Amino acid sequence: MKKTFAGLTALVLAGAVASTTFAHLAHADTAVEAALKARQSHMQLYAFNIGLLGGMAKGEIDYNADAASAAATNLAALAKLDQSRYWPEGSSTLDLSPDQTAALPDIWDDDSEIGAKAMALVEATAAMESAAGNGLDSLRGAIGAVGESCGGCHKPYRQSDD
Repeated sequence: MKKTFAGLTALVLAGAVASTTFAHLAHADTAVEAALKARQSHMQLYAFNIGLLGGMAKGEIDYNADAASAAATNLAALAKLDQSRYWPEGSSTLDLSPDQTAALPDIWDDDSEIGAKAMALVEATAAMESAAGNGLDSLRGAIGAVGESCGGCHKPYRQSDD
C-alpha cells in the first residue's frame, strides 16, 4: 500500500511539473507568436505609408500635400513607437521557419547596431514629416533618407528574399 501511495504521489508530482512546464512553454510560444504578428503588422504599416510617398516621389501617384503629410506623420509616429517587445529572443530565422520570419539572429548580438539603425529611421521619418507637405520636390528630397534607413536595418538584419 505504501508503494502504491508513493507511486501515485510521484505520478501526481510528475504530472504537475509537466503541466507547469507545458503551460510555460505554451505561453512562451504564444508570446513569440504575438510579437511576430505585432512586428509584421508594424512593418506593413510602414510599407503602406512609404508606398504612397514613394509612388508620389516616382510620379506614379499624383502629389497631394494632405495625403503626403498624413503618410509622413504616420511614418514618424510608427518609428517613435517602442518596438522592443516585438523582438523577443527565439523569433529569428534560426528559431522559426522562413515563412514565419526573415529576422536574422544578428539582431540579438551584443555588437548589434540595431539601436542606432532605429534612431536613423526616427530621424529620417521626422525629416520626411517636415518635408512631405511642402511640395513634390521637398518630398523627393526627403524620401531617399527614409529608404536608406529602412535598408540600414533590412540589409544586415533581414534575410534576403533571393
